[in-house]
Amino acid sequence: MYAIVESGGRQYRAEEGHSFSVEKLPYEVGDQIELNNVLLLANGDGVKIGQPTLAGVSVKATVVEQYRGKKIFVWKYKAKNRYRRRKGHRQSYTRLRIDEIVAG
Repeated sequence: MYAIVESGGRQYRAEEGHSFSVEKLPYEVGDQIELNNVLLLANGDGVKIGQPTLAGVSVKATVVEQYRGKKIFVWKYKAKNRYRRRKGHRQSYTRLRIDEIVAG
């Protein structure tokens, strides 16, 4: 049984016991959260597809860690003008462990 959930404008496949990283959510480590934007639910009986979301279906997850990703550099350069700029960015992420998929 798995579900496709939306968080931060992106879609993720959620299976019980598995974990994945989403853009930072404002929760502490150990908090239980509920993801209500379930777009698809697949189990042994078949597949339910929401238009756009499924009513009464949610995914319960636990926040495992808050971390920051690898630093990326953005370069700006203009030839023949002595113009060079370097800017760095590190994205913050939240790792979620899926505890239960509630299909109501």
